[in-house]
Amino acid sequence: MTALARFTAAACVLAMAGSALAQGVLAPPVAPQDTLTRAAASVGVQRCLPAITRLATLTVQGSRAHDVLLDWDRKRPDAGPVFSLVGIQYPNAGVAASITAIPDDSGACTVAAERISVAPFTCASVAEQELKNYKRTPLLPIYTVYTDDKEPTSSVSLIDSPPGCLVIRRYVEYGWRDPNAPVPAAAPAGQAPKRR
Repeated sequence: MTALARFTAAACVLAMAGSALAQGVLAPPVAPQDTLTRAAASVGVQRCLPAITRLATLTVQGSRAHDVLLDWDRKRPDAGPVFSLVGIQYPNAGVAASITAIPDDSGACTVAAERISVAPFTCASVAEQELKNYKRTPLLPIYTVYTDDKEPTSSVSLIDSPPGCLVIRRYVEYGWRDPNAPVPAAAPAGQAPKRR
């Protein structure tokens, strides 16, 4: 590389760094939004978007890259269920996750999330390392579900798939409400509603 080419490359790097620093002074950098949140918002999902964002952010945390397959009710995007399958690339593994959100008439959402991965170990060793205090429920000779009484809406399923173990972590919550949403004002007690 010639001296001029090295100088030009160094100048470009400094210019980009200076631009990034200047932008940081004007506005704090925004964390990149997960693909599922962007996709759901772009098709008109609003009511369950905070729940989707919460689950999707946790799901893709620490990943190198991810992408999403989304299905929703085209006629009622904000009133119907949203189904997604997220492919996630980590430095040493690939993972799939499924996130579902279904709004109800009260303004709450039922949400379900599953994280599906393959451990390069036997299911017995995964259970020994990670699930010692969990209740064990064998369903088939190759399929066991583990639950913890402290987390009654979550489970971990281990399915023998030699030479590894298929691991499915599942979470379900009914009636989820955005804790940051404003609470509607209630009418004072003892007053009849005004007639119009």
